[in-house]
Amino acid sequence: MTTATMQVSQKDFEKAQEQLKLLKKDPGNETKLKLYALFKQATEGPCNSPKPGMLDFVKKAKWDAWNSLGNLSQDNARQKYTELVSSLISAESAGQTKDASPEESRHGGYETIIVTTKNNITKIMFNRPERKNAINHQMYREIIKALHEAGKDDSTIAVITGNGEYYTSGNDLNNFANVKPNEMEKMAKDGAVLLKEFVSSFIDFPKPLIAVVNGPAIGISVTLLGLCDIVYASDRVSTLQS
Repeated sequence: MTTATMQVSQKDFEKAQEQLKLLKKDPGNETKLKLYALFKQATEGPCNSPKPGMLDFVKKAKWDAWNSLGNLSQDNARQKYTELVSSLISAESAGQTKDASPEESRHGGYETIIVTTKNNITKIMFNRPERKNAINHQMYREIIKALHEAGKDDSTIAVITGNGEYYTSGNDLNNFANVKPNEMEKMAKDGAVLLKEFVSSFIDFPKPLIAVVNGPAIGISVTLLGLCDIVYASDRVSTLQS
């Protein structure tokens, strides 16, 4: 890496630190731990401090997050830190923006996706960048609703994409967490019904449906690409189908 490149990287890293202070919404403990770990890795290198005691929960959580980065280089840590801050800023800006122009309308009532219409194009954007756009049950239902509404509005086509560095990382594992043994059968049946309705919303969509894959796509999101009429992918895209 050249000195000039390192200087630019350091400049971007310092800018990201300033941008992080401007966030109005708490990104959550998991994201804050990741930011802490990446910052420490970027500025000090791999974790070499002694592991805190089990009862010192906060310090132990920070140590675990930093230690989990292993031998990640300081340059890569700076890059990942900068990208994460950028995705948080983008998500917050998108959530606060009201009708960027008279030609663009933003559809309300959504928490896990952003839906806008401009120039007769409805854009549906996965909007959980802090979770790599992992699809939870709420997002499943909101995408179904968004496709249903886009199929009936005045738009000509619909575009699906992701906010941040990932298109989507597939199913959120929290969908399957904290399920009691006596609830597993019901959860499986309810999940099958939801998945069928979700896939059907793609199959039955009456207009051209375009996927703009902005980053890695994993699991169910890869399967769904085959149900779109056109797929555009950036050069950063990788796919993994489970």
